Amino acid sequence: MPWLIPRIVAAATALCTIVVLAQGHATLPFQRIVTIEAKMASKSDYFEDPEVKRLLIQHGLRVHITRMGSRGIATQSYDGYDVVFPSGQPAADLITKKQAAAGLPATTYRPFVSPIVLGTYREYARTLQAAGIAKPLPGVSYGAQPLYYSLDMQKFLRATKADKRWDALGIERYGIHNGNKVLAQTSDICEANSAGTYLGLVSYVWNKNDIPQDTAQADSFANNIKLLLNDQGMPSGEKNETYVSAEGKSISPIAVIYEHQFLAHQIAAQANTGHVDAERVLLYPSARFVTEPQFIALTPQGDKLGDLITNDPALQRRAMELGFRVRAAGSASTSDALTGFLHDRHIQAPVLSSDDTKAVLPRLDLLERMIEDVGDCAPAQQSTAAGEEAP
Repeated sequence: MPWLIPRIVAAATALCTIVVLAQGHATLPFQRIVTIEAKMASKSDYFEDPEVKRLLIQHGLRVHITRMGSRGIATQSYDGYDVVFPSGQPAADLITKKQAAAGLPATTYRPFVSPIVLGTYREYARTLQAAGIAKPLPGVSYGAQPLYYSLDMQKFLRATKADKRWDALGIERYGIHNGNKVLAQTSDICEANSAGTYLGLVSYVWNKNDIPQDTAQADSFANNIKLLLNDQGMPSGEKNETYVSAEGKSISPIAVIYEHQFLAHQIAAQANTGHVDAERVLLYPSARFVTEPQFIALTPQGDKLGDLITNDPALQRRAMELGFRVRAAGSASTSDALTGFLHDRHIQAPVLSSDDTKAVLPRLDLLERMIEDVGDCAPAQQSTAAGEEAP
């Protein structure tokens, strides 16, 4: 029946149009989608966001992620990958040096930044405040209690060194019993940039705002702080997953995370419930360190993706909506857009203290030496087979 053919074609076309519209690809229904192979650490949160995926599809790109810690990315093979995205400069430096030594391309992009912070819970923050170790940061709280505190790192580390327990600090006044030691827990120092950076921060503070100048000093510094960091017990995976879980308070009362992870949690809580999660709060170390995640493109396809996330207004706005401090256009500094975005949603924006002390990391070879010593890690130059994840 020839008269049926036009109707069948029309129906099939309409069905295709509906599928295309439902997937958000209406502007590019017939464009070939290129898959970018990427190794990423915590910043893979950005690329796993549904809205980011939709925006990238409009540019003909899809990102397939192999997720692992930043140091794991740097110490393993990345042959066959278009992109590697460690969460901080030390791992990025290891990668770019390897690429340069092999005569291979490595273009870096810095689309956003996120400070290292300590995620905790209201009762623990109030306990530290009562002990004179923490104090609320200024700012509009949109509620009875602040979300952000400044943590005196010298006093905090002295409490850890003195084997202080939460019960001894009086946490029972806030309805909790905890006989464990007062300390911050990190992800596996052999794998995660956040843990390696926290090691550098602790070393800087504990050694009177100084860094090691040679291997002998690096060994001495590492030995001095080894117990401060290793008392947390067996290394664990991504700390933010534990922190935002229902069991987080009993498993890891203070966790080393990134600011954007906390802000993303609060933005989602406000959107879903109409109010922030007042149980969870942030501690900002008095000696600050802002990590600069470096997106490293290894191929032309990787370069295209790096350029997009750095310069495309929609993708930059989405990064801000996920809690990142986005760089102002044409500037090395971060813009005030995040503060305005949070205030518009009645979420307290972090306002850092007037103390401008900034922690400085040792040079790369000395930091690596300290990481290997404290964590009993394999040397950075050792690599496993391509695609094999670290234990």
